[in-house]
Amino acid sequence: MEQQLGSIVGFLENKTILVTGSTGFVAKVFVEKILRVQPNVKRLYLLLRASDSASATKRLYNEIFGKDLFSVLREKWGSDLTNLVSEKVVIPVPGDIAYEDLGIKDEALKTEMLSEIDVVINLAATVNFDERYDIALGINTMGPKHILDFAKQCPKLKVFVHVSTAYVCGEKGGLIMETPFKMGETLNGACDLDISNEFLVMEEKMKQLKEDKLAEAAITSAMKDFGNERAHKFGWPNTYVFTKSMGEMLLGQQRGDMPLVILRPTIVTSTYKEPFPGWIEGIRTIDSLAIAYGKGRLTCFLGNPESTIDLVPADMVVNSIIVAMAVHADKPGETVYQVGSSRRNPLKFSQVPGMGYSYFSRKPWIGKDGKAVVVRPVKIMGSMDTFHRYMYLRYILPLKALGLANIASCHYFEGAYATAKRKIEIVMRLVELYRPYLFFKAMYVT
Repeated sequence: MEQQLGSIVGFLENKTILVTGSTGFVAKVFVEKILRVQPNVKRLYLLLRASDSASATKRLYNEIFGKDLFSVLREKWGSDLTNLVSEKVVIPVPGDIAYEDLGIKDEALKTEMLSEIDVVINLAATVNFDERYDIALGINTMGPKHILDFAKQCPKLKVFVHVSTAYVCGEKGGLIMETPFKMGETLNGACDLDISNEFLVMEEKMKQLKEDKLAEAAITSAMKDFGNERAHKFGWPNTYVFTKSMGEMLLGQQRGDMPLVILRPTIVTSTYKEPFPGWIEGIRTIDSLAIAYGKGRLTCFLGNPESTIDLVPADMVVNSIIVAMAVHADKPGETVYQVGSSRRNPLKFSQVPGMGYSYFSRKPWIGKDGKAVVVRPVKIMGSMDTFHRYMYLRYILPLKALGLANIASCHYFEGAYATAKRKIEIVMRLVELYRPYLFFKAMYVT
């Protein structure tokens, strides 16, 4: 085992790596790991959305090196961590994957990158389930193609690793295999998926909305709905996984003889061990539920008690990326790996409420008043019918009563009514977006 680890770390020595999506959660863990285990890496080019080099450097320090995640490295290296930039070991690159040549305007820098890069790691994505269709297509579908086109110009390239998501499988049940997509493949048997046409219909929709002279907020709402409509047409539950799937298709079709690895992690959570346990950034998918429960705001939980929540720590995802780099370097072919826990160490929805109750009973959330929040056991609603009945009796029926009172009082309660209505609509939309994962019937072969 030690010999294998040594060979993987050895592979990183004197290598030049391009990382996209550098300010993202997993990307930061990846960069920290590379610098910690292989200080003799030749160069890390970190693509950052920025207007110029100064702005990119500022983002590097504020949004990457400045995070607690890098505290182990700071303790170990001190000011040497900052010197990595001046010594050109870590180079912030202003650019954007939504554009050809990654939007890199500095020709000298681009030429230098193309001549040096050994490995490309694509971690750039928009992960909003109902992102605007034009934005999701630009980042999740066309972005990977732009990165691939850039990688094809690198004569030293050994491997391209693209991080996707395990949920490109949609709502399939049973065992999900590590199988690449075929171009134009759909999840519902529809035979008319044409990626080029998706861009055309998106552009036509945008043109129509602008001709109607809608406000920007209305255009955003319409394009979010349109993305989900297109996803549903071909069997995917939301814009995110649909556009990620099309990104995979483009890579598979256009890679040529380039070694391509597609990693499909499940729900990525905080670090397990490295560089220390429990580091996470922001409130992620599963964390929002835990926080709501700890604060005493979550009284019920929607989901099939027998469904599996597939979670994987961020450092394990990063370890998978690094191993994939080393194993598949200079080996032409397309390989798909799923990174998850549902088959080897399944966690069922029925286990979650008890775990949450046990944890917050021992370590309660401290409210703004300085007092511990007392949590109570959560009830699981095991079907959408149960949820709809609950919402109707608890919220929608009182809302209707408030609406009648509002009319009778010459709209005295207009503000309260509008606020309550908006909150209910948000909850219903979120539930519809997350429904496929709350009642997920599959397990991933890894």
